[in-house]
Amino acid sequence: MCADDGRGDADRSAAPRLGIVLRQEDIEAHAGRLGALTERIAAAGIDHVTVGDHVSFAAGRGADGLVQATALLCSHPWLPVETGVYIITLRHPAPVARQVATLSALAPGRFTLGVGIGGDDPRELELCGVDPRSRGARGSESIELLRRLMSGEEVTWSGRFFKVEAGAIRPAPEPRPELVVGGRSDAAVARAGRLGDAWIGVWVSPRRFAEATERFAEVAAEAERDLAEPAHVLQLWAGFGDDPTTARRTVAPVLERAYGLPPERFERYVPCGRPADVAAALAPYLEAGATKVNIVPEGSGLEAGIEAVGEVGELLVNEYGGRAADVSR
Repeated sequence: MCADDGRGDADRSAAPRLGIVLRQEDIEAHAGRLGALTERIAAAGIDHVTVGDHVSFAAGRGADGLVQATALLCSHPWLPVETGVYIITLRHPAPVARQVATLSALAPGRFTLGVGIGGDDPRELELCGVDPRSRGARGSESIELLRRLMSGEEVTWSGRFFKVEAGAIRPAPEPRPELVVGGRSDAAVARAGRLGDAWIGVWVSPRRFAEATERFAEVAAEAERDLAEPAHVLQLWAGFGDDPTTARRTVAPVLERAYGLPPERFERYVPCGRPADVAAALAPYLEAGATKVNIVPEGSGLEAGIEAVGEVGELLVNEYGGRAADVSR
């Protein structure tokens, strides 16, 4: 069993929770010594680790987010791990609920399930037998059914995509992991408000983040959901270097290879420079409602990225206090 000893005396409750996103190659490069990697992350003052998920992306690459999350959770006694995001449309909700229940028993209270509907590569959906045109409706139904199954109660369900007769996943995860819904579109934000505990925003401006969190609250209220303090998440790439120009030159080709789009499409959403530059760029998002920030660091290597993300977190605590004076709108 993974130990769960708590974080000790550190108290960063007044500041945003800062996470580092580990890419598939980062984890593969540390196979057999993940404990050293997560210990370095924890020592840098980073609050949690986030992993992605793909069955077959672009040229067939991918890694299962729940498998990676399990390995990372079992490599450290208290460091939390999140998926950002697990593509729920590619799976049946019942085995996902079982995986989450099993994972939660191994590391109770340390896992957050971030989910999304995918679509960056339609071939990935088609490979899994999913019509890309149905991914929104399928994703919403999947999330709702997953929530019910994670409750441990007996579930009977007859929907457009799934049918369940008196099914149950027991024992239920205790405590139940947060279920956070990602996506940039208006439909994704509404889906999060109806079905999620919070929202994950990617490739958004501070203005859009503020508008989305307001919309989330409206939809949640319309659905009569009691979500007093949702922990909304900003997830983004950051380029680290001696100055913004140098850092931008480092991160631009990485994004171009990853997404097959010109870097100009991403530039406004990717803070670059020293940790102080990145922290300053993040401050408006904190004012706009971000409680967590997940950073994909790009620079001179993973070790340097870990230290840079840790320094960003320290700056947000010491200089910004988790808040910013103004929001760039």
